[in-house]
Amino acid sequence: SYFLIGLSYFLTVLFFPIALCTNLKIVQEYERAVIFRLGRILPGGAKGPGLFFILPCIDTYRKIDLRVVSFSVPPQEILTKDSVTAEVDAVVYYRVKNATMAVNNVENAESSTRLLAQTTLRNILGTKTLAELLSQRESTSHEVQAVLDDTT
Repeated sequence: SYFLIGLSYFLTVLFFPIALCTNLKIVQEYERAVIFRLGRILPGGAKGPGLFFILPCIDTYRKIDLRVVSFSVPPQEILTKDSVTAEVDAVVYYRVKNATMAVNNVENAESSTRLLAQTTLRNILGTKTLAELLSQRESTSHEVQAVLDDTT
């Protein structure tokens, strides 16, 4: 692996003008880049904001947006504790705090968060009666939020 890294550095120096254009990457203030060298995360974790250099054929990277992301949980029918069918939907707001963990621990963090929100909503609302859902909306939403916060 050291030979490949050395060869990559040598070729980068040899073709410096071309390498400068293709291997210099920019990360915005609200993004972080997780760089993999030969399949392993570089020491130091996520890089950014600013400029960074990747070695051709050796390094790969993924940009992660750290801004708050919102999405709607599509309307779904649930069966409440008192066997009443109700249609519910929700809006979820989330933010990535640790870009390295978001890339390394889950294949697709956004998709996983969507699915987790849907199942959590179904599970928690299924344990309550329709009267409880209508009268305790605020406490139910806090309960869903607590479960999502613990899991993610």
